[in-house]
Amino acid sequence: MLTIPEADLRYPIGHAEVPQEPLTDGRRIALLAQLAVLPDQVRVAVAGLHPEQLDTPYRPGGWSVRQVLHHLPDSHMNAYVRMRLALTEELPTIKPYEEAAWAELPDVAATPVAVSLALLEALHIRWVTLMRQLTEEQWGRRFYHPGSQKEFSLDQALALYAWHGRHHLAHITSLRQRENW
Repeated sequence: MLTIPEADLRYPIGHAEVPQEPLTDGRRIALLAQLAVLPDQVRVAVAGLHPEQLDTPYRPGGWSVRQVLHHLPDSHMNAYVRMRLALTEELPTIKPYEEAAWAELPDVAATPVAVSLALLEALHIRWVTLMRQLTEEQWGRRFYHPGSQKEFSLDQALALYAWHGRHHLAHITSLRQRENW
């Protein structure tokens, strides 16, 4: 079995880099493509895993693969709603949520992962379709996150959630490689 430092297990692709300047069209297109393919990549990453493997944490003290699979649509659904609020309201204050507590709710253990994979796929179709229609002005719209006490533009949210998807995908794929599943 391959040994990897725990810091790398927690952030296998490194920390998120939130851009301070507006994204170029080319960068947006690349990030949107990452979000568009994420559901298929996740589906491939978990193909053939049995329940014991789904309940294996990706690192000591970390979430199980099952929790990660249910977390992705939870998180990205919140991001989708935050973006829609920013597009329809002037600097809305979004509602943070306790993602660790959500990962412990009883539906996480009781719901087949196929349900969350289908939800992620449908959500990403809607979300990417929305973002591909945005104007340059709309990409600059912002929301306020009271937890971090920061404003985020939609460009910044796009970069953050494209990273977020790759981050959790790497949790699954790196675990599969380490465990040789």
